[in-house]
Amino acid sequence: MTLSVGVIGLGVMGAEHLRLLREETAGVQVTAICDVDPDRAARLADDASFLADPMALIASDKVEAVVIASPDATHAGLALACLAAGKHALCEKPLATSAAEALKVVDAEVALGRRLLQIGYMRRFDPAYVEMKRMAEEGGIGSRVLLHNIHRNAAAPDWFTGPMAVTNSFVHEIDISRWLLGSDLVSAIVHSAPGGDPLLITMETDKGEIVSTEVFMNAHYGYHVHAQLVGRTGTVQMAQPSATLTNSGLHHGHLWPVNWVPRFRDAYRVQITAWVKSVATGSPAGASAWDGYVATAVAEQVVTALETGTKAKLFLGARPALYA
Repeated sequence: MTLSVGVIGLGVMGAEHLRLLREETAGVQVTAICDVDPDRAARLADDASFLADPMALIASDKVEAVVIASPDATHAGLALACLAAGKHALCEKPLATSAAEALKVVDAEVALGRRLLQIGYMRRFDPAYVEMKRMAEEGGIGSRVLLHNIHRNAAAPDWFTGPMAVTNSFVHEIDISRWLLGSDLVSAIVHSAPGGDPLLITMETDKGEIVSTEVFMNAHYGYHVHAQLVGRTGTVQMAQPSATLTNSGLHHGHLWPVNWVPRFRDAYRVQITAWVKSVATGSPAGASAWDGYVATAVAEQVVTALETGTKAKLFLGARPALYA
């Protein structure tokens, strides 16, 4: 059986999702695409229909499931439309630009009584993070105590403004820290370097674990994500994200990717395969709408801590039974 998928948004991530669906995912046909740029859509359409209205794509009887990769501000509305249409969706992060908006999506899915949304926190499918979680859960490092995260970009995009280092980048560390530790975050404090970059964010969990994260948007040398999990009897951390090392021009080492797409290419591939399988089987995979709400809500409260210079006591509300 072939799943008919529509893709909304054909920018960097939308184009990559489209490529993965067409070239590396079995049992899928892209039947419709939507983008604000008709010329870009024409270049990428192939045998898919082009629809200028994303709501028309969601409503189309030629589309069984939807990938939402449009600008952040559109995610919640499109996710709600997918729920109303009873269609599965893989929604790029963030689920919404505010916690209140994200909670509306959660409430709508809870009212529906079944999980149709998967949020694109792809690090849950990255081989390095998966191996770290496996080793920790098998007791290889003892009880977990600390998690150190590094999130460095070569340069912030032009559209990064104000607190987006938190709401657009750090949200990945919020989600992956909860997933790695199996804990909820209860407090956060932010230290900012002169000029606001980098940030050092320290959080505590409901199990007493400490999570430290450096968010550096203009590190210049490349895109670099690293994590080390510290237990009572050992540690586990990522190896360098490269399959090879080179010797050339009096230099030994590896290259850094320019952005997140090559670094997490395997994670995106595994994620979309897991999503397609989850649609077929009805067994949810990856981050849920509740996880999407939590990431947005924590980020929102971390921004307040950054602006006020105070320690935030994080409040999320009760997790609905649908996401137990």
